[in-house]
Amino acid sequence: MQIHLCAVGQAMPNWVQQGYQEYAKRLPRECELILKEIPAGKRGKNSDVARLIKEEGDKMLLALPPRAHLVSLDIPGKPWTTQELACQLKIWLESGQNIALLIGGPEGLADAVKAKAQQSWSLSHLTLPHPMVRVIVAEQIYRAWSILNHHPYHR
Repeated sequence: MQIHLCAVGQAMPNWVQQGYQEYAKRLPRECELILKEIPAGKRGKNSDVARLIKEEGDKMLLALPPRAHLVSLDIPGKPWTTQELACQLKIWLESGQNIALLIGGPEGLADAVKAKAQQSWSLSHLTLPHPMVRVIVAEQIYRAWSILNHHPYHR
């Protein structure tokens, strides 16, 4: 199974790239984490933000792996504890289906993307910087995997 982390935004700061890679490389091949960056629309003070979000959503939908189980990361989603995420990861692994975790840009995910998602996961009621979400998600996926495999990382 592969987990595709589809995130709006490119050219992230080095600390984001390094943080994400640190956890992604720890995961075994049967739980591979793959980053798919979706170009963000150029924002300015007179930008049509609704159009930009729709365009980003259209690009994201085109980048999704076929027949993947889609999970949006969104504040109104279900908040999972780390243990609940581990249970969810076990379900995903047993399904054998690829997973796509969907992270929007500064204004969130397009409505079309949210509508296609089979699940919605909320990392926090706080609004998090979307680059930081990549690192948090990669770490939590690794932590959930370590729980399932009785690895000492999770204490």
